[in-house]
Amino acid sequence: MNPSASLATMEGTPAKPTFKILGAISTTHLINDMMQSVLLALYPVLQGNFKLSFVQIGFITVAFQFSASLLQPIVGRYTDKQPRPYSLPFAMGFTMAGLVLLSVAWSYPIVLLSAVLIGMGSSVFHPESSRVARMASGGQHGLAQSIFQVGGQMGTAIGPLLAAAMIVPMGQPSVALVALAAFLGIVILLRVSRWYADNLISKSGKASLAARATGLATRQIRIAMLLLLILMLSKFLYLTSLQSYLTFYLMHHFGVGVQTAQYCLFVLLAGAAVGTIIGGPIGDRIGRKRIILGSILGVAPFTLALPFVGFHTTVALIFIIGLIISSAFPAIVVYGQELVPGKTGAISGLFFGLAFGIAGIGAAALGMVADRWSVELVYHICAYLPLLGVVAFLLPDMRKTR
Repeated sequence: MNPSASLATMEGTPAKPTFKILGAISTTHLINDMMQSVLLALYPVLQGNFKLSFVQIGFITVAFQFSASLLQPIVGRYTDKQPRPYSLPFAMGFTMAGLVLLSVAWSYPIVLLSAVLIGMGSSVFHPESSRVARMASGGQHGLAQSIFQVGGQMGTAIGPLLAAAMIVPMGQPSVALVALAAFLGIVILLRVSRWYADNLISKSGKASLAARATGLATRQIRIAMLLLLILMLSKFLYLTSLQSYLTFYLMHHFGVGVQTAQYCLFVLLAGAAVGTIIGGPIGDRIGRKRIILGSILGVAPFTLALPFVGFHTTVALIFIIGLIISSAFPAIVVYGQELVPGKTGAISGLFFGLAFGIAGIGAAALGMVADRWSVELVYHICAYLPLLGVVAFLLPDMRKTR
């Protein structure tokens, strides 16, 4: 527990973020999402081993994303009422078990089962760790959410590098080596869980999760939530098209090898990590509505240009696209938490779960398009999705309502 934070709150002076906890939860987010991203990066290997179609690859994503998306809001809502600090190490254990099973998977159904287990880890980890980030924020919620989320983005970016450097050359069994990182994550999360449990009963911890009136009518809140869901659809369906099929697009359209395509996927995910870390603090400073609008609608010129440029320009554009479009997510999560105060876990679970659910449905649908026509057509269609960002103009300005 951080006594200075409690003292600062009781004396009426602003509390400071607990950066040790934020760093720890971000590090474990890195480990968790690194292990999960190995599944996505392994798609070319799995396609070769099991002779999979694009639709079957899409359904691997469906299995992973839906086991996470369906459970996350339920877990979040339950833990809003009954917090479970020590559920975090167990969540990491589910992810580790899924990777170990994936390393020895001998059939397509076993691959799907592995994806389900990995998704179950996310369903518990994300809502609870997002609550920890808010508790440790010291009132700087956007900054805390960015620090938490950038760990996940960095982990997702490292996955393709591991695949290119180790898993592609060594084969599917080498996935078990990646799972060893989970032991470090479990050790860190045990310490975080102790801090979490202590702060649940402290004055500052209770204050960080307390409900605060927004000044909005119920109808306004419902409309704003609907608009956020539309923005999430736009953002994550486009990101799914990049993350799931970028390697195949580069290999088919430009004739590059598997390892080169994996390194390019890392460029996209590195851009997304940079966008995530800057999005939250900028939202704290200029307002979350502005960063959401600028992020999703502002990326449209680059997505529209992507299908028509050469290889090197493509690599540059995917970094820019990842940076801009990912800057919105910390602001969206914190905006939702402020919109429905006192429901930190439920809102975090809804948005993280919705992200996984959209990605799962999108992966399957886009896989059908790629099988029936071409993977290039996927990027021509998805290029227009960021234009849905125009609905962000209709969001209420939360700074004015307070």
